[in-house]
Amino acid sequence: MTEDLIKAEEILKQGGIILYPTDTIWGIGCDASNPEAVAKVYALKKREESKSMIVLVNGDRMLYQIFNEIPEPAWQIMDLSERPTTLVLDKPKNVAPNLIAPDNTLAVRLVKEPFCFKLMERMKKSIVSTSANISGMASPTSFKDISPEIIKGVDYVVKYRQEETNNPKPSTIIQISLDHKVKIIRK
Repeated sequence: MTEDLIKAEEILKQGGIILYPTDTIWGIGCDASNPEAVAKVYALKKREESKSMIVLVNGDRMLYQIFNEIPEPAWQIMDLSERPTTLVLDKPKNVAPNLIAPDNTLAVRLVKEPFCFKLMERMKKSIVSTSANISGMASPTSFKDISPEIIKGVDYVVKYRQEETNNPKPSTIIQISLDHKVKIIRK
């Protein structure tokens, strides 16, 4: 895993995009603060920029780098969730503008998966995560299901966990507004 971490960090710092394992499914990622890198991810996925992507963080400190205010229900959901949960929160900052949804929200997920966690720890930055597929196609359930077009379109493919076939599921998505309104988007 160390070689992958070094190479992935190098590519992300240069504005490149990577294909990597997350706490859910395989993802395409980049430095979440780099608008040009984010644009490359949208282009590879053939996805409209109005459809936002998820940003991964590895702890409270990184979460507060992106949001001034985090509603109390968000903390409760993160503490009680047994499976990976993505939260859509209001008024993000310090991320590429093309990641922010038209309603001034951003989807974010706190990860514990070792590769993602260590990569962000090394970079001291959050990273984008979006399913490793062309927009509108089915999300791959394992590395072997990722299309050659996606694999060829990234700057680096992480080797760690490529052999796994455990059929992970995408995260639950819950929107929580600053006035504490909670809406389940995906179970």
